[in-house]
Amino acid sequence: MSFTIKQSALATCIDVSNSLVYKRSPSIRRHPFSPVLNLQNIPKRTNVLVSKPLHISSVECTGKEKKPIIQCNAYEADKSEPIEAAEQVKSEAAKRVKIGIYFATWWGLNVVFNIYNKKVLNAYPYPWLTSTLSLACGSLMMLISWATRIAETPKTDFEFWKTLFPVAVAHTIGHVAATVSMSKVAVSFTHIIKSGEPAFSVLVSRFLLGENFPLSVYLSLIPIIGGCALSALTELNFNMTGFMGAMISNLAFVLRNIFSKKGMKGKSVSGMNYYACLSLLSLVILTPFAIAVEGPQMWAAGWETALSQIGPQWVAAQSIFYHLYNQVSYMSLDEISPLTFSVGNTMKRISVIVSSIIIFHTPVQPINALGAAIAILGTFLYSQAKA
Repeated sequence: MSFTIKQSALATCIDVSNSLVYKRSPSIRRHPFSPVLNLQNIPKRTNVLVSKPLHISSVECTGKEKKPIIQCNAYEADKSEPIEAAEQVKSEAAKRVKIGIYFATWWGLNVVFNIYNKKVLNAYPYPWLTSTLSLACGSLMMLISWATRIAETPKTDFEFWKTLFPVAVAHTIGHVAATVSMSKVAVSFTHIIKSGEPAFSVLVSRFLLGENFPLSVYLSLIPIIGGCALSALTELNFNMTGFMGAMISNLAFVLRNIFSKKGMKGKSVSGMNYYACLSLLSLVILTPFAIAVEGPQMWAAGWETALSQIGPQWVAAQSIFYHLYNQVSYMSLDEISPLTFSVGNTMKRISVIVSSIIIFHTPVQPINALGAAIAILGTFLYSQAKA
């Protein structure tokens, strides 16, 4: 229990180690071991209800000299700590549980998406169309949510969309490049190369933005680059298009993060709505390029073959899971620090790599697995050095 008493008649400050103030109402029954609270010259509106013994945890004198305010923090006899502190501990525990749920959902959805995505690309190898459908499905889901009031409609203006445009361009390039990579090589190999994203982040920030980093950050890049190189050299089904797609995706997502930090400062759009707006704008950017690169004729020709191997429900599921896992990741950013998010992203890649190897029976040489482990370890060391 915390209560504040306004003192107006006393000329001197109360000795906080020996003096306690109180007001007793005739209707209140005081416990014999309750502290005696003597409140004089206090407005009648002040009420202190005492049903159990109170222990004073702290008494503070604040305010101006003419009208000091005595603030007493108390807790009941059967409590082990002040009520405010107990409530704060409960709030922190609830927040940790919430973050844990976000992380588990994020990793689970990402694993499922990568499985569905690879299945679709194996049967229907049109990454530009697949990328477009992923964005279209997520955009449609959010438009319906806003129209039906399931989700709060974001308040945006021209300036918001102007600052979002470079973010959407980078996001579009990164999304398509990653999909192209997974259409050519194993999911595990794509994610091993994508674990080298911190190296791109440091290099871009250093040479384009002029930022300096501690020596420990630069040293952490050695295992990242070395591990990725070792995995690439020992990959059994190496494909240059797949390799370059993953590398371009790394660079694009680093630029996306930089543009996000610069352009979204002070914006009051939630993580969920921010990603929804990003999907809408990326869809507008990507659609004409997808039509130009692949086109309806190619899509129609390959559709019959795809239907004989997988049903349309696989394409729909792939698109839905893509939007959901990205949406949850952006919602996580509202609750956690960038460092925690970076560590979570590293653990996510481990779960995707391991699960894809098991499900698709990807052949892995011991030296290739060692390279992946070194790269992921370097990514973890990088996140710790950046703390």
